[in-house]
Amino acid sequence: MELEIRHLRTLCAIADSGSVGRAAMTLGYSQQALSGQLQRIEGYFGEPLFERGPSGVEPTRYGLEVVARAREIVAGVDAIPRRPPAQDVVARKALRLACTNSPVLPGMLARARARLPERALNVSSVYASSQMVELLETGALDAAIGVDYPGQDLRHSGALAHRVVATEPSFLALSAGHRLRHRVEVRLSQLADDEWFLTPDDGAGWPGVFYAACAADGFAPAVVHEFLGDQTQLQRMVADGHGVSVVQATIRPMPGVLVKPLAGTPLWCRYLLAWRRDSLSADDVEALYAAATAAYRDLISRSPHYQAWATRGGVTSSPGAS
Repeated sequence: MELEIRHLRTLCAIADSGSVGRAAMTLGYSQQALSGQLQRIEGYFGEPLFERGPSGVEPTRYGLEVVARAREIVAGVDAIPRRPPAQDVVARKALRLACTNSPVLPGMLARARARLPERALNVSSVYASSQMVELLETGALDAAIGVDYPGQDLRHSGALAHRVVATEPSFLALSAGHRLRHRVEVRLSQLADDEWFLTPDDGAGWPGVFYAACAADGFAPAVVHEFLGDQTQLQRMVADGHGVSVVQATIRPMPGVLVKPLAGTPLWCRYLLAWRRDSLSADDVEALYAAATAAYRDLISRSPHYQAWATRGGVTSSPGAS
């Protein structure tokens, strides 16, 4: 095996997360695939780089040295500016990118522009992943960040391709004065009498997966408010005690809002990069994917409730994840 930059990124991700499973989720691989890759990397270096334990992995003494060097190399590669050919400086080819309601977008844009200086990024907001697929199929978009759910893979023709950016658990937002505020985690059935704020049908499986999880826990939500709007407005309504909401695991709660994991982790969401095969080069795809995964890792690093869940031994892979 020849050592590549992606192998060094893998070592950094495992060291950062303290778990092969969590690193796999962040990088968009299955845990089995990443474990196999780690074995090949360790075979290249001639000895184990991580010690396995019941709560995860830790770098060995030699592993610490290798990871430190890997970070230097990755940082150096990321810092190398990419300059477009002289003839393309004036007229840069547009790359039409759409994104759903995802916190990944802001961090991804800055990184994508740095990695693709020769492309002019045109960004639009599209809520439903099914609509993104339609726009990609007709050539109205070149790429998109959408979602699907384990067991309900995003459907599209062979003209498109997609790659998993991250698979994350869905968490719960409730008021700081809620009766369950002292719980470390909350069962869905404990909220059978609460009012819910839910985003509308996204054409990829939501909110069907939510109702299925509620049914599996023995109840149907009494009151549901369909809400698709500003996250600040949503959090204010939750803070004021008007209801609870399923939220993304990396959400940054405002004062008066608590974010807690759901017991048993019954809900999962996958962020995807989808693109037209005839619109993007392999370098374009790799740059967008690297930008999206780096943005997601940054979100995790600034999400104490997600880190606390993972440290407590939260489930790190979902049924049907790939």
